[in-house]
Parts: sequence; C-alpha cells; structure tokens
Amino acid sequence: MFEAAAEGMSVDERAALQAGRLRDLVRRLLAGDGVQGRRLRDTGIGHEGDVDGLDGLPTTGKQDLWESYPLGMLAVPRADVVAVHGSSGTGGRPTLVGYTRGDLELWARMCARALVAAGATAASTVHNAYGYGLFTGGLGIHQGALALGATVVPMSAGQTDRQLRLLRDLEADVLTCTPSYAIRLGEAGVATKLKVGIFGAEPWSEALRARIESLLPIKALDIYGLSEVIGPGVAAECLEQDGLHVNEDHFLVETLDPDGRPTAPGVPGELTFSTPTKEALPLLRYRTGDVASLRPGACACGRTLVRMSKVTGRVDDMVVVRGVNVYPSEVEAVLLAEPGVSPHYLLVVDRRAAATRLVVACEGGHGPAVEAALTARLGVRTDVRVLPPGTVPRTEAGKARRRVDWTDGPAPLRGLE
Repeated sequence: MFEAAAEGMSVDERAALQAGRLRDLVRRLLAGDGVQGRRLRDTGIGHEGDVDGLDGLPTTGKQDLWESYPLGMLAVPRADVVAVHGSSGTGGRPTLVGYTRGDLELWARMCARALVAAGATAASTVHNAYGYGLFTGGLGIHQGALALGATVVPMSAGQTDRQLRLLRDLEADVLTCTPSYAIRLGEAGVATKLKVGIFGAEPWSEALRARIESLLPIKALDIYGLSEVIGPGVAAECLEQDGLHVNEDHFLVETLDPDGRPTAPGVPGELTFSTPTKEALPLLRYRTGDVASLRPGACACGRTLVRMSKVTGRVDDMVVVRGVNVYPSEVEAVLLAEPGVSPHYLLVVDRRAAATRLVVACEGGHGPAVEAALTARLGVRTDVRVLPPGTVPRTEAGKARRRVDWTDGPAPLRGLE
C-alpha cells in the first residue's frame, strides 16, 4: 500500500476520523456563506456541533456548479487557486473546479495509491495515454506516478502508431488510458512488456475486461473519479479485481435512491460524495449521476476501505424502452458474450415516433442470436443491426461514444436507415 495506515485503518478508527472531518467541512461551509452554507442553515444547522452523520444534510449537484460558473463556489481566496480543471460541459456549460497546492498534493497521493494497488513500484514505467489538459485523467495519473517515484511517459491520447512504438521501445509495465482505447491498442497486436492496465473515464463491463485481457495479456483494473470530487483516484481496484477501494478517509461516499434515501449495501444507487479535506472546492453530498453499489468489509489485499462496484451507468444515460430501464453497460455485457461480436458498438435511441425504439449497432456476430440474447437479458426487444467492420467510429482520444439519440434527420450511422 502507498499509505498503509490510512488504507488499512480499522472501521472504528476511520468512522471517528470521518466524523471529525465532516464536522470541519460543515464548519467551513457555514463560515463561507455560499450556496452550501445557506442550505445548511435552511435545514436548521447553524453550527458544526449540530451534525450527526450525513443523513439529513442537503445535497449538491452539477446544476450548482453551472449556476456559479466559472468559480463561484470557491471556499478559498482566488489567489490560493493554482490550477483549474473540469469537464467540457453539456449544452455549452463547462464544469470548472479550482485546486490549491494542497488539493494537488492530495490528488497525487490518491493516484499513487491507485498505482500501488495495481502493483506499480518506484521501478515501474507508466505509459500514460489519458488526455492531458482540462480533463483530469492525464495530469492526475502523471502526478501520482511522480509521487510514487515511477517513470512516467506522458503520451496523452491519440497518435496510435507512436504509442505502440514507445510501448515497445520503453518497455512500460503499466498502461493507463480509457478502456476503449486499450481495445484500440490491443487490436494492433503489438508485443509489449505490460503487466497491468488502469482504465477509467468511462463505464466498462466485466465482459470488456475479459476482452481487453485477451488482447493485451495483462490484468485490467478499473479506476474511478471525477473532476468535481478531485479527479481519478477517488476509488481504484487492486490486483484482486474484487471492487474499487474508495479512499473514504478523504471522500465520504453514499449511494442514494431517486428520492435521496440511502440504499442498502449491495443495492445500486447514485454515488454521492462529500469531500471534507478538499480546500478550494469542498462539496457536501455531491450527487454524481453515476450508478454503483457499495460493499463494506476487508479485501484479501489487506485494505479495509469500502468497495464500490463498477459503475453500471448514469442516471441520465438510462434509456426507458416500453417501461423497461436499460443501461448501456447491460447491452455491452451481452454483446461481448456473443461469438464474433467486436467491442465496438453504438446504442441508437430512435425517438422519431411516439414509442421509443432501441437500435443496437454492432460489428460481427449473428444478428438474430444477438437480438435474442438482448431480449432475454433486458426484458425488452431491441433492433440489432450488424454492420461492416469499421462502421462504428473508433476512439482515438477522449471517451468512447456509446449512445446517441435520433430525433430527426438522417441516421447517425450508415446502415440504420
């Protein structure tokens, strides 16, 4: 472990630490008199001593960040902000997050924890093919590798031929990128010295893990994070591949149902984080939109941190087809289990008529068999279109596009007309 005292802390010790940090977070928010502080007072909380756990405290969401754009929710003077990261935004509204030097140091340690959990050491060479820039993936892993003392190759995304050459020439043992780009690299068939890959920034299934591990003879591990909370390193898998360890000494995690009630262990819900040790943008009960479940208990690796499942989808990514809730990850699991189907697919939500139709565009496989398997798994009929190889767009940089809405105009892909 990178920080064994924290990662292997007893449950009682961690609960006491979390309680103290939560009270400090509430105190800071009340003192700051921002939107979160006002909500706390509206619920009757006027002092940190009033806090007894997370339940009943107000939540925060992306809308709050949009409405306070660009940096209206800062809890420190602007002069203390040394970096800004964020997402590209939806509908022209970016989400920006400020970082102090302390935040960057914390982020580096969390990414170093993830690298060590994957078996990396100071002697490792980390080939980092996450994008560098406003997106947090590239620079987060970069800082984590430096904190560990490993050698980092800051490739960023794209330029696949060059990636393959440097993987071979520098003999990296750790690959970091999106799972869809790992597939792209694996399909090139390059011989490497890679032992493990840390793949995140987009939801991916166990079936895709199996496909990656068949193309690149490595252990494929998941990592989770988002810029609002800190970036990658909020949670990560170890070599046991038995859930992502949430760094809950710094990120208090809950799963909530649509009505905001906590779900039981093992029951999926919306991941919700509080960030008591963040300085520039501390958040209280931030609803991420990501759906997963939580499981307490020690891991065989020795970590006692709560584990979260892979993200199964997003609240806003769910498609309702004839009353049935469908997540892209469920479709992916079926497609990759079918013989001959490639990992490149696109869900087309056809909304041109009153009844929503789900079209699954894939490459390879036997259409009727895939359609039957999807119907059995989802409980609703889909329209499967098997397209020629290369029809579904590949991802060179950024996140894979797995879903598109078709409301009017021409089909989003050839062969769907």
